[in-house]
Amino acid sequence: QVQLVESGGGLVQSGGSLRLSCAASGFTLDSYAIGWFRQAPGKEREGVSCISSSDGSTAYAASVKGRFTISRDNAKNTVYLQMNSLKPEDTAVYYCATKPYCGSSRFLSWGQGTRVTVSS
Repeated sequence: QVQLVESGGGLVQSGGSLRLSCAASGFTLDSYAIGWFRQAPGKEREGVSCISSSDGSTAYAASVKGRFTISRDNAKNTVYLQMNSLKPEDTAVYYCATKPYCGSSRFLSWGQGTRVTVSS
């Protein structure tokens, strides 16, 4: 079964850090770009970051640039999102998804999400 599983969410104080993981099973992540997305209650889903499969290039939303870092460990079939200097505005459910490439609007697989709550 093709599956993506997010983990690493939790409750942190403002200024704290979390590392989210997106682990794949049933396929290898190295053939896909991986995007991180988030959705807060009552808000639209927004793209947070993406890492390409071809050259490892990365992209970030302006709201997280400089604070979040996306990385890939092909040996572990896992993509990470290191989140530093967290703000209450970062509170959301975070999802990972596979894409043909970062610029694509086509999403191939989604995980169930992991909840991040940042307190003031």
